[in-house]
Amino acid sequence: MGVPEDLLAAAKQCLAERGYARTTVRDIVAVSGSNLAAINYHFRSKDALLAQAMVELTGESVGEILKALPDDSTPWFEAFWSDLVLSFQSQPMLWLANLDTLAQAAHSPELRKRLTEAQSHARDELGKRLPEQDEAGAQVLLTLLIGMLVRWSVDPENAPTAQDLIAGVQSVADAATR
Repeated sequence: MGVPEDLLAAAKQCLAERGYARTTVRDIVAVSGSNLAAINYHFRSKDALLAQAMVELTGESVGEILKALPDDSTPWFEAFWSDLVLSFQSQPMLWLANLDTLAQAAHSPELRKRLTEAQSHARDELGKRLPEQDEAGAQVLLTLLIGMLVRWSVDPENAPTAQDLIAGVQSVADAATR
């Protein structure tokens, strides 16, 4: 890897370990083994480097979402949520960094734009699994996914399992049709 790649990898690691607000240029430099000037030379600023790192982390999390979608046409809902929960458990730093990215998007139009694109891609892929590629259903799935991420990040001991989510969705659907 070259210096820009080292800086990006270090920024991702710092975001995952410390979060956006606590990540300093000194942290990034220490992890990357480069120097302070390299950040400005390659990325213009710490904020630009962190924005790029957050965009890449979001891409990685969307990749995890898509990887959780079963390839075949068997009933996929439980398998999808079970695989996603396993990803939350096995890669908590990726998902925590993704949450931090969601929070920072409110302050960065460029980051918000890139996240909107990533969420649109995830929503479209989720929609392909629904009958008639239902966009409203895909919106609900994406919203559930973000909610599950928050629950698993904040309180994993009490976060819903895939089976809990399925039972809850069924309960809400039943109540909505009464």
